[in-house]
Amino acid sequence: MKRFLVLYRSTMSNREQMMKVPPEQRKPIMDAWANWARQAGAALVDMGAPLGDSTLIEGAPCQGHIGGYSMVQAESLDAAKRMFEGHPHFGAPGASIELLEVMSMPGM
Repeated sequence: MKRFLVLYRSTMSNREQMMKVPPEQRKPIMDAWANWARQAGAALVDMGAPLGDSTLIEGAPCQGHIGGYSMVQAESLDAAKRMFEGHPHFGAPGASIELLEVMSMPGM
């Protein structure tokens, strides 16, 4: 079974998004995430969490914001990709989801 780090990206930071969403609209958004997590079942290794603003230590900044992360497991990249069809994150402004296979460390 392969493991994948999931990065939830958007053109708007989590803080900005939350400021734009009225409190009464937040529960349905969180319910959609909870439904996705239930559907993912045991393949969802770590639900992860939203992330705050980043601090650049060195180098050039990347475009957009990484708003959160998760960790999933699947037999293949294609199987992992299928888990995210219709994912609620795609409702965020300029949303994208990145999957990065977690590789083993030689000698560790």
